Amino acid sequence: MGHGGGGVMSAELVENLFLPAFGGAPDTGLGDSAVLGIGGARLAFSTDSYVVRPLFFPGGCIGDLAVNGTVNDLAMSGATAAYLSCAVILEEGVETSVVGRVAQAMGEAARAAGVEIVTGDTKVVESGHGDGIYINTAGIGLVPPGVDIGPHRARPGDVVIVSGGIGLHGVAIMSMREGLEFGVEVASDSAPLGGLVRDLLAAAPGVHALRDPTRGGLAASVNEIAAASGTGVVLREGDIPVPPEVANACSVLGLDPLYVANEGKLVAFVARADAEAALAALRAHPLGADAAVIGECVAEHPGMVVARTPFGGTRVVDLPIGEQLPRIC
Repeated sequence: MGHGGGGVMSAELVENLFLPAFGGAPDTGLGDSAVLGIGGARLAFSTDSYVVRPLFFPGGCIGDLAVNGTVNDLAMSGATAAYLSCAVILEEGVETSVVGRVAQAMGEAARAAGVEIVTGDTKVVESGHGDGIYINTAGIGLVPPGVDIGPHRARPGDVVIVSGGIGLHGVAIMSMREGLEFGVEVASDSAPLGGLVRDLLAAAPGVHALRDPTRGGLAASVNEIAAASGTGVVLREGDIPVPPEVANACSVLGLDPLYVANEGKLVAFVARADAEAALAALRAHPLGADAAVIGECVAEHPGMVVARTPFGGTRVVDLPIGEQLPRIC
C-alpha cells in the first residue's frame, strides 16, 4: 500500500520499474501533467485514477474528485483544462443508484470547472474484486503563450505561497472511514483550481512552479520541487495555515498536518518581485482567501526542505516514505 502513497516508495516504483520499461524519463519531466507541442500549440496532458474509500464523504465523492483532480493537475502546468475522458470500473453488485449519484456528481463538477467529458469506457469486475467504483480520468488543456511553469524552474529567492488551510481532505476521509468525531464536521476541500491559477498568472508572471499537494500533502509537493530544481526550501511552520479541526485531529491521531492530503489547494513558488501581487490575486479569489506566504527558496542545503518551528528550532521535512492514510483519492 505504501507504493501508492506518493512518497519515497512511489518514486522508487516509478524510477526502478516503470521508467526503465518505458525507455527512461520523458523529455517533459515527471510533473503532474506533460506539456506537449502539437501543431504550433502547447497542450498539457494528464491522467489519474481514483480509488478513494468511502465513495461519498463530507464535501464530495469519488465523482467530483475524479474531475477536480485531473483539472487541477492540468492547472499546475498553467493550462486551461478543456476535455476529459472517463473510464469507470464497476464491481458486480454495486447499486445503479450509487453509480447514478457518482455520474451526476461528475457531470456537475465538469460543468463547474468548464470542461467537457467527451469519451470513456466502462468495465465490470466480479464481486469481491473492487470497492464498488474505481474511476480514471485523463484530460487535455491549452497552455497560454509565454507560460512556462515546472518544478525545475524554482530558484533561490523565490517565495513559497500556499493558497489556504491544509489537511482538510485527508481528515475528512479519515473521519468517515474510521467513524471518528472531532466536535465539528470536517469537509473535504475538493475544488477545481483552474480559475484560481488563471487569476494568479494574470497578476504574477513570475510564477515558476505550481503543485497541488494531494498524496503526501504539502511536504511531498515542496520536496518534489526542491529536488527537481536543486534548491533548498525553508518553511516557517508557524505561518502555515492549519485549520483548527485539522490541528485537533492530527494531535489526537499523532499525524503531521504537512503530510495530510489536500484536493483544493495549491503551493506556488513565485519570484520575490511578484510575491505581493501573487498573494493579493489568490486572496481575491474565493478558493484562495486564506492564502499565506510560508517560506522561501535558498541556495543552502540544495534539494532539502527544512521548517523553522515557532520555538526557534529547525527540523528536516523529509519526503514521506509511504502514506499516513491510503486510498484518499
